[in-house]
Amino acid sequence: MRAHFRGGRGVTVEIVLEDARWAGLAALADKACDATLSHLGLSPKAWDISLLACDDARIATLNAEFRDKPQPTNVLSWPAQNRAPAAPGQVPARPDPGPDPELGDIAIAFDTCAREATVAGVAFDDHVTHLLVHATLHLLGYDHIDDADASIMEQTEAEILATLGVANPY
Repeated sequence: MRAHFRGGRGVTVEIVLEDARWAGLAALADKACDATLSHLGLSPKAWDISLLACDDARIATLNAEFRDKPQPTNVLSWPAQNRAPAAPGQVPARPDPGPDPELGDIAIAFDTCAREATVAGVAFDDHVTHLLVHATLHLLGYDHIDDADASIMEQTEAEILATLGVANPY
């Protein structure tokens, strides 16, 4: 099932729904992606994101194919362009949508998200919102491999989540 969704403020999230348990994902994606872009001073109306709503089996296949890790994970992201800063500890430059407003693709796995939310004792919707903010930041060039980059990304995530009423996951 394919659904096009344009939220109230404007980011277009094209959702490919492979797992029916993801009912309500469109509203969470609108909220998380819009808040992320707005927080960074970007107009949500200017950008498109593709989102695959899947299960653990599907994301394990993607994780094996793209990261050589044949196990499920919570979320994966593929930026349309490499927006990473030149050196660790720098904030990525703001992108220009130009003629191609595609930020990239995100895949999110229901089973892993549900399991992690239960283990952490947080609401499922809050955990998914956090992961969508996290993945959107990856599309914008943020990363957490280097400690300096992780610090910037985690602080930015916490600031965005606070605007949404979601507790700091760190």
